[in-house]
Amino acid sequence: MVGQFVSQALRDGRVSATELCRKCIDQIQRTHYLNAFITITGETAMEQAQRADNRIRTGKPLGPLDGIPFSVKDNFCTENIKTTCASKMLKGYVPPFSATVVQKLLDQGAVLVGKTNLDEFAMGAGSTDGVFGPVRNPWSYTTLYREQSTEDPDSDWAISGGSSGGSAAAVAALSSFLALGSDTGGSTRNPGSLCGVVALKPTYGLLSRHGLIPLVNSMDVPGIMTRSVHDAATVLRILQGRDERDSTTVQAPSTPPSLPEHFDIRDICVGIPKEYHAPGLSTDTLAQWSRVAAMFEQAGARVQEVSLPHTQHSIVCYHVLCCCEVASNMARFDGLEYGHRSTIDSSTDAMYATTRHEGFNNVVRRRILSGNYFLLKSNYERYFVKAQQMRRLITEDLKNVFRSGIDVLLTPTTLSDAARYTDFIQEDNRTRSAQEDVFTQPVNMAGLPAVTVPTALSRRGLPISLQLIGQTLQDWKLLTVAHWMEQQVNFPMIHLHGDSDERNENVSVSAVSTHTGSI
Repeated sequence: MVGQFVSQALRDGRVSATELCRKCIDQIQRTHYLNAFITITGETAMEQAQRADNRIRTGKPLGPLDGIPFSVKDNFCTENIKTTCASKMLKGYVPPFSATVVQKLLDQGAVLVGKTNLDEFAMGAGSTDGVFGPVRNPWSYTTLYREQSTEDPDSDWAISGGSSGGSAAAVAALSSFLALGSDTGGSTRNPGSLCGVVALKPTYGLLSRHGLIPLVNSMDVPGIMTRSVHDAATVLRILQGRDERDSTTVQAPSTPPSLPEHFDIRDICVGIPKEYHAPGLSTDTLAQWSRVAAMFEQAGARVQEVSLPHTQHSIVCYHVLCCCEVASNMARFDGLEYGHRSTIDSSTDAMYATTRHEGFNNVVRRRILSGNYFLLKSNYERYFVKAQQMRRLITEDLKNVFRSGIDVLLTPTTLSDAARYTDFIQEDNRTRSAQEDVFTQPVNMAGLPAVTVPTALSRRGLPISLQLIGQTLQDWKLLTVAHWMEQQVNFPMIHLHGDSDERNENVSVSAVSTHTGSI
C-alpha cells in the first residue's frame, strides 16, 4: 500500500495508528543491538495510538502528526516517564511535567514510542560516553558496509555521532518517523550527518528550551531529526513560537503552510567559506562538497567563496564558554532533591562531594573543573571575557557575509563519515569533540539556523552529509533551499543486512514511494 505521506495514509484508512505504532515498536526491539533507546514506552504509546485512531475515524485529527510515532532524546523532561540524561546522577528521576516541545507534539496527537540514548548530559560527539553504553550506527549493519568488512559485526561497527546519537539512529533505523535531539555545538547535526538523516538546528529562541535539561543555556536549541526536509519543516511549524516558560523564545515569523514544490534556485546566492577547508577533511567529504556546490552553480544559483576569518578560534572559544556554563548548570545536581544521593553522610559537604563524584562520569567532572577554573577571579578576564569577545567577532563574521548578499552557506557537517568505534575511543572526549564540532559550533555561538542533509554514501558505505547555514529567523528559506538540494542528490534508502525488502517496506508502513518514509 503506497501513499504519498504516512499522515495521508492514516486519514485515508489505509493504515491505522496502532499498526504504525506496533511496527515501530517491533523495529525498536528488532534493532535492539543499536542501543538507540533507553526507555521504550510501548504500553502508553499503544494507548496514544488508539486515541489517534478514534479521532481519525471520526474525521477529527489534531493535525498532520496525529498518530505519527516519534522519539525523544533522554535529556528532555517527559511527564511520568523517567528522564536520565544517560547518567547515574538522575537514576530514578521521573519528571512531573513534559518539556514544551514534547508537549506540543503530544498535543498534536503524535505518539511517543521511547526515550533515546546519548552521551552523559549531552557532553560528547559520539554517543559513546553515557552510562547505558554506546549507540551503534545503523548504516554499519547494511549490506554494503558488511560486505566490505571481514570482521564480526560486534567488533566492527561505526559510531552514530553525538550527543543525540540515539535519536539519529532511531530515525535512520526506521523505528521513529521523527525524533527530538538537542543542539549545543552540533549535537543534532553531527549524528544526523553520520546516520544519514535530515537534522535541523533552528534559530536560537525559535523553539522553547523549557524542560530541556540545560547544558549551555546561551547555545542550547531543541533539534529536529526526520527522514526528509519536508518532514522537518512540518515539525518546525508545530514547535516554533513563544513560550511564557522560556523568556528567550521569540515570535515565529509567518510562513506558508508547506515548502514550495517548485523553487527557482537562480534567486539564491550560496557562500562557500574558505576557512572550512579544514585539516583532516576526508577526500569523500571534499568531493561531495565540490559536487553539490557545482550542482547549485549548474542550476543557475550564484556560488562564491566567502571568508569567516575568526573560524580558527571558534572551537577553543566554544570550549571555554561551554565549560563555564556547564559548571554553573551542573551545580543543581547535589543529591538533595532528586536523583542519586551518596550513602556517605558524615557531613553535608561530604555528601555533596561523594554524590557528585559517584553520579557524574569523568567527562562531566572534567568540564565542571575546567569551567570553575576559567571562572576563577584571577582567570575570569583572561578566559571567559576573552571568549565572549571572540564569540562576538565570530557572530559578526557571519553577519557580514550575509549582509554582502549571501543567502545560505554550504559547508561540510563533519570531517568524514562515521569512525569505527574502536578507533573513535582511542582519543579522549575533549579531543574528539574538538574534531567533530569544528564545522557546527560557530552556528550555535551566533544563534543561526542550520540543517544537515545527507548527500551520498562514502566508499565504506556510510553517509556523507553537507550543512546549510541560514540567516536569523530565516529557517523557512533555509529549508526551502535544503529541500531543493535534497531532491537533486537522491540519497539512497537504508537496507539493514539480512532484512528483506518486505520487512523494510513494512517498517515504513508504505509511507512513501521514495526512501524517506516521510510523514
